Amino acid sequence: MDEGERRNGPEQGESGEPVAGERAGGTGIRDVRAGDAEGGDAGDFELARPEEGVGSASGADEDFALPEPQPRAQPQPQPDPERPKPLHDPDAYSTPPYGRPGPWAPAPPVQHPAGAAVAADAGDTAVAAPGPASASEPFAAPASGSEPPVAPASGSEPFAAPASASEPPVAPASVSEPLAAPSPASPPGPPAPPVDPWHRYDPWAKAAAGPLQQAGAGVVSDVQRRRRVRRGLVGGALLLALVSGLAGGVVGAQLERNGGIGAVELPQPSAAPSGRAPDSVAGIAARALPSVVTLHVTGSAESGTGTGFVLDTQGHILTNNHVVQPAGGDGAITVVFNGGQTATAKVVGRDSGYDLAVVRVTGVKGLTPLPLGNSDDVRVGDPVVAIGAPFDLEGTVTSGIISAKERPITAGGDGADASDVSYVDALQTDAPINPGNSGGPLLDRRGRVIGINSAIRSAGAGTGTDTGQAGSIGLGFAIPVNQGKRVAEELINTGRATHPVIGITLDMGWSGDGARVGTAADGDASPVTPGGPGARAGLRAGDVITEVDGQRVHSGEELIVRTRAHRPGDRLELTVERDGAQRTLSLVLGSSK
Repeated sequence: MDEGERRNGPEQGESGEPVAGERAGGTGIRDVRAGDAEGGDAGDFELARPEEGVGSASGADEDFALPEPQPRAQPQPQPDPERPKPLHDPDAYSTPPYGRPGPWAPAPPVQHPAGAAVAADAGDTAVAAPGPASASEPFAAPASGSEPPVAPASGSEPFAAPASASEPPVAPASVSEPLAAPSPASPPGPPAPPVDPWHRYDPWAKAAAGPLQQAGAGVVSDVQRRRRVRRGLVGGALLLALVSGLAGGVVGAQLERNGGIGAVELPQPSAAPSGRAPDSVAGIAARALPSVVTLHVTGSAESGTGTGFVLDTQGHILTNNHVVQPAGGDGAITVVFNGGQTATAKVVGRDSGYDLAVVRVTGVKGLTPLPLGNSDDVRVGDPVVAIGAPFDLEGTVTSGIISAKERPITAGGDGADASDVSYVDALQTDAPINPGNSGGPLLDRRGRVIGINSAIRSAGAGTGTDTGQAGSIGLGFAIPVNQGKRVAEELINTGRATHPVIGITLDMGWSGDGARVGTAADGDASPVTPGGPGARAGLRAGDVITEVDGQRVHSGEELIVRTRAHRPGDRLELTVERDGAQRTLSLVLGSSK
């Protein structure tokens, strides 16, 4: 048969044993063309052709079966006289680098699969790029695409490619396990894809679709860059604040201990707005002070200081009777205004029963009268401001509240006949009032006069005018402005003030509750004035008056105070006890000078 029809199997020499060839040209591809009797390569050889007549009946050339190969004894390695003797025993398995060249010949150079075939020298074959069988199992590609490559016996041994398309690959002589040759009838299948993309790397393979993997430093996005810049700025600001705080603390402590550099300059706030709210104490005082005056009174026997306020532009000033009383008929009264201007004043009229007086200055221009309020509208707890000259300290301003209303108080009474006793239905305040405040205004939150400061109660001094030297303990009393207005008008117009009267004589020694009308035993005169308001109302001697207009009366002084809180002609409802029974009487007040 022809050489192209030879079977895939080991060739035999003349003795019938397989021929073992050496590596061709050191390329790792075995030459299976010939071998000598000693196992060395001697070139190609030609098989014996069959005899005539052997074959088919038709005389056509047919394949013939070769005799079964017999196992060949492995040749013993012969020492090379030119090589130095190794330091160890010979390797029976020809393991490089100590034995003879074996199946671990150098791999062919890597070539791109699309490149042209490399021309080989005589006796050599073209080497193709290894296939993607395994990362640790390289194979030699066949010279022709008609025959598949032979699988290696071990994962670490390369194999030689066949010399031509008609010659099958031959297993290496040193491999002890024979390999099964692939059947020429079954075409080789496509190589199985690797399980792990990184198991075998092929630089010319098309990249498989999959998630991209980043190698090396990452690319910073704009958002991350801004965040990093922001964090850097915040961290720098915090660090700067910390360093500044520490430095400031150290410098401040040093300056505090050792003092500053140069002259000492104390801190002071910038100028505040000069204006104040109209209803504040400062706002009320700013409007009222130009209309408040200080009175210096001198007489033949005594002198004193008090306060007054301007009533009109004609120069009339309202004050207390006990302030001007030391002047008498030949004394002097000097008025000092808030701006320092002074003027001499004359008494227009005064009334000891109400403890009020009016004086007048002349030749003074630009007077500003204080507005008058309504004392009936005052409620307990309302804020008030008192202005006066306590202990001759003019223009003194104090503040407080209305502590109570309709406090019946009496003041004066130093005369032998007690004709100078004052009966006041007063407003009580906790605004500090001291000697020298008498006659000064008591102002509400709108700056209007609601009372005239007249009396104080001091510890151990009793209730009376503030001409004594006792100080304030928070119990001050002021004449209601409604009563002061009526009396001032009468004093300016007529020089005298009228008093409302009931027309009875009271028993001031009565110790029981209420105000008792005197009896006939008190004297020949009748205690009830004939034809007077009391007689017309039906009052009798010995009657006890317990209420006035529904308000309880506990003494004769209280009855006088309640009566003088009204005008002449006002009608009163009196509750009277007579012979153990109560009755109500209606009475119209009379007038007296």
